Amino acid sequence: MFGRLFNWFSSDMAIDLGTANTLVYVKGQGVVLNEPSVVAYRQRGGRKEVQAVGHQAKL
Repeated sequence: MFGRLFNWFSSDMAIDLGTANTLVYVKGQGVVLNEPSVVAYRQRGGRKEVQAVGHQAKL
């Protein structure tokens, strides 16, 4: 079961978790996401909360 699911994703979609940017490529569509590899978070009471990701986190 997992083998078929993995094969479907691996042949139709690719994710590049780069140092500067994260890219998602979909077969037949090309690059569908190109965002900075950045996460902005806030720590409240010992707990970390994600505030923004990608372009929004760079602002």
